Order: sequence, then C-alpha cells, then structure tokens
Amino acid sequence: MDIILKQDVYKLGYADDIVRVKDGYARNYLIPQGYAIPATETNKKILAETLKQRAFKLEKIRKEAEFLAGKIEGLTLQIGVKASEKGTIFGSVTNIAVAQALKEQHDIEIDRKKIILSSEHIKELGNYTAQVNVHKDFKVTVNLEVIAE
Repeated sequence: MDIILKQDVYKLGYADDIVRVKDGYARNYLIPQGYAIPATETNKKILAETLKQRAFKLEKIRKEAEFLAGKIEGLTLQIGVKASEKGTIFGSVTNIAVAQALKEQHDIEIDRKKIILSSEHIKELGNYTAQVNVHKDFKVTVNLEVIAE
C-alpha cells in the first residue's frame, strides 16, 4: 500500500514522502497513529499543491534573507559601555547589546538568538566579531568596536 507520511518516521521516510509499506502496517499502525494518510489520487494532488506553495514561500523568505545579509555584511557597530581606566567593562557585552546596536545604528532588527559572539561574553574594550545567522544559508560577520562611554 502506498502512503503519504505526515511526519518523519524512523527508518521509513520523512514528512511528505510517498512510501510503499505492507497493508497491515499502514492500516493498523501508521494511519491510526496519525503518521500517514493513504496515497490516493486526491491526496497526491493536495500534497503536490502544498509542496509547490511551500517552495514558493521558502524562496521568498530566502530572497529576503539574502537582501538582509547583503545589508549587514561587513558592518562595524560601535557599542558604548561603562569601563574602568584599565579597560575592563563593568558587566559584559552580550548578543542583546549587539542586537540593540544594530537596531539603533542601522535600523536593522535581528533576533538576539541569531547573533553569536566570537567569545561568549565580551568583558574588555577592543575590537571583536560576531556572526549573524540571517538564514540557514546566510551567515554574515559583523565587526564590533567596544568603546568606553
């Protein structure tokens, strides 16, 4: 029996795959558990349309991410912090501060969880880099200049 998987099934296939399994396995386990639906002509047409729409949406998101990555690539952000005379920062610079600096200085809003600093927390004045994961295909580098206020 041919079925369309609704979610990933270990050692069988991934979501939206059409696979052939034994009738009893499909009728008694996969379909009642909600892991699959029968691969009728109607369901195949629905699957094809869904995949086409999903591909269109993903391509649109990818193009927006590529544009944003082009805007961010190579930017230098100045982050002003309170520091001692020796150059040690009171507190630390985290990805939250980098996201705020991007918003304030370049009007680009990025989720803080997508920003990865070269070191976990920046605790001294100086120049650093951060990686911004705009999309799974686009990772850009931003230069950080941590200066005393």
